[in-house]
Amino acid sequence: MLKNRLIPVLLLQNGVLVRSETFSIHQVIGNPVHEVERFNQWNVDELIYLDISRNDNYDLRRDDTKVKGLDNPLDILEEVSKTCFMPLTWGGRITTVEDMRERFLRGADKITINSSAVRTPELITSGAKIFGSQAIVVSMDVLRKDDGSREVFIDGGKMATGLKPCLWAKEAERYGAGEILIQSIDRDGTGYGYDLDLIREVSNSVTIPVIACSGVGDYKHYAQGIKAGASAVAAANIWHFKELSDRNGKRAMAKDGIRVRSV
Repeated sequence: MLKNRLIPVLLLQNGVLVRSETFSIHQVIGNPVHEVERFNQWNVDELIYLDISRNDNYDLRRDDTKVKGLDNPLDILEEVSKTCFMPLTWGGRITTVEDMRERFLRGADKITINSSAVRTPELITSGAKIFGSQAIVVSMDVLRKDDGSREVFIDGGKMATGLKPCLWAKEAERYGAGEILIQSIDRDGTGYGYDLDLIREVSNSVTIPVIACSGVGDYKHYAQGIKAGASAVAAANIWHFKELSDRNGKRAMAKDGIRVRSV
């Protein structure tokens, strides 16, 4: 039986790492290259970097977050990949197969696409045929509305698509996606835990692995995500604000009966 993965998600905005809350509030927290060195010392299974920048200005700003000589995300990816000793997924600003190829050449093991997958789902198929389905992750940003219904959004959670998460997940799988990454807009950065109903519904609608993300504030939330149907659990903020987040997270999962790699 495959073991469940624990994955940190690092958000890159204008060249620096940020923490996010409901996709609308972003706080600078660190250096994108130095952070991977820390994770190499920790017992995590993969890393996901998501470039959430909304413009072309990669200003590294504060002295303690600067990386000399790096002024675009691909340079950052290349530098990160030099010292990343675990599978590395990279997302953001990928709209063509050539964008995918460039990221693989710069050191990514997988790429994740979001808005471009919705706009041009054939891109999933093209990428899967060339690089293999296992290298193509489709990320979906989902908002729970006041009436309890859920809808997929794109463009950093700004534009509604009219798509239902389960139906879009099925379509993404049909087009050739190898994994689905679920991000909950309303849970993002809250610490309230995953949207378990969303995870359960999407996981039950596809046969490919689902990665749960958004809302983790306590290590017990990881096991809840797995029990809801996710194959892997991911989080962002908790990795930056709690010590020993790798081993404490895996210990909590193992204690709750979840199969994980060594703790």
